[in-house]
Amino acid sequence: MLEKDHWYKGGVWYALDVETFQDSDGDGVGDFQGLISRLDYLSTLGVTCIWLLPFYPSPGLDNGYDVMDYYNVDKRLGSLGDFTAFVREARERGMRVLIDLVVNHTSCEHPWFQEARKNKNSKYYKYYIWRKEKPEDSHAEPMFGGEEDDIWSYDEEAQEYYLHRFYSHQPDLEITNPDVHKEIFNIMGFWLALGVSGFRVDAAHILVQDDSDETAEHFYELLEDMRSYINNHSTDAILLAEATGPPEMIANFFKEETRMHMAFNFLMNQHLFHAMAIQDAAPLKKGFALLPDKPEACTWLNFLRHHDELTLVDLDKKDIEETFAAFAPEKNMQIFGHGIRRRLAPMLGNNRQQLELCYSLMFSLPGTPLIQYGAEIGMGDDLSLPGRISVRTAMQWSSTEKNGGFSTAPADQLVRPVISGGPYGFEEVSVRDQQNNSFSLLNWIERLIRIRRQCHEIGRGKWELIETGQKSVLAHSCTLYSTLLVFHNLSETPCSFTVPSALLEAAEATEYLSDQSYSRPDANDKLLELGPYGYRWFRVRHKML
Repeated sequence: MLEKDHWYKGGVWYALDVETFQDSDGDGVGDFQGLISRLDYLSTLGVTCIWLLPFYPSPGLDNGYDVMDYYNVDKRLGSLGDFTAFVREARERGMRVLIDLVVNHTSCEHPWFQEARKNKNSKYYKYYIWRKEKPEDSHAEPMFGGEEDDIWSYDEEAQEYYLHRFYSHQPDLEITNPDVHKEIFNIMGFWLALGVSGFRVDAAHILVQDDSDETAEHFYELLEDMRSYINNHSTDAILLAEATGPPEMIANFFKEETRMHMAFNFLMNQHLFHAMAIQDAAPLKKGFALLPDKPEACTWLNFLRHHDELTLVDLDKKDIEETFAAFAPEKNMQIFGHGIRRRLAPMLGNNRQQLELCYSLMFSLPGTPLIQYGAEIGMGDDLSLPGRISVRTAMQWSSTEKNGGFSTAPADQLVRPVISGGPYGFEEVSVRDQQNNSFSLLNWIERLIRIRRQCHEIGRGKWELIETGQKSVLAHSCTLYSTLLVFHNLSETPCSFTVPSALLEAAEATEYLSDQSYSRPDANDKLLELGPYGYRWFRVRHKML
């Protein structure tokens, strides 16, 4: 029997931004009513959890991460009634909803900060981190190198410096203040009451650091209090950490099931792309070895790309250079010195074999898979747009409708442009066209999702590497009640190797997924073949003693 309270260990997650997904009223901005109209699409795709990027009222200086009201919906996107209708409609289709909890900082236009800068006797003054003199011992770098020079800015009205690890218009909250804790609990309680199944904790690694990049145990008290709160107010809601850093730091987010339920698998993501870049499985094996131990009830969220840059910050300089050379050779494809601002399809040159390999590999890793909106049809990026906006263009629904079916508004009034022209334009890449093509990427992704949702071994079973003697091959097994054996060739060159004994000696072996038709290995032919960027999934049952 599967753990009923560990729903997050199975299924498939889908990340989207409401404002770029579907416009229902022709104003050029996606909205919750538009999203509701596309829920059947997500349901039939096989999605089980939708992660929404911030939808709160905001000045819009940081794509909604500069929040000025935690208890409402940006009026461009709809109302709280529209949000609750969306959650209800998603639930009726078997999909949960996860939302962003952005509590490292607020917008400088948030009423808390406006009151704090005016009145030092206000309780809100202590919601933020102030200094009369600019600290000389702050060694932390701004999160967005090249866009901010310092993490301290002077406020003319308060006549003091305030801390901001991100942009100067996003003052950091004093997360050790018990009153700030209470505010965060109130925010969580509000959205839990509206039916959400949990929160992605934005910039969790910054949340537990001070202005010198140092971490201490007391910084994690907030996370433990959040976990206690969510346990007391929901039977199944979860916390997901967006956290990068060394393995020992990431391990702190799990700690005996007292903090996060899940964490983004940034370590594996970076090593996967380095492995693809050099067509060698060694970086992936290194990534697996680096992953910290975690409690049984916790798991990883695996992904290829999402709405931010592909960060390579945890790789060595040489590894970053090799990955840049393969996937971001031009300067305008890079960002922050160690990131790539491209979507997956153009990174891989739209090579269908490599695309399938990457998704097959990601879906077979221990943890839960996440898809970025539009990735299922191979959407491209727009490098003419600034920063990370390049990967956040409007969803492409139709090749024949205005603006790709995203909106009926004039093109110059769209919140984000729809890619038009070229191999990634909506005229060539759209949901409707791919739904009508049996051999499309979309239909292949749907098949992959169906198979992955049947393979409970991946999310819940014991995982082990398998040696094959081929440096380009990553082979691993996941065992629960049965065993799943998975083989991936990261090279453009076909290869073969001795069939692992677990497959050869199995009482029953069923090939669930492969990139092409292969001959079945048996006692007479003990070689397992993999084509260029080939992959094969087998479920095996062992002989009874």
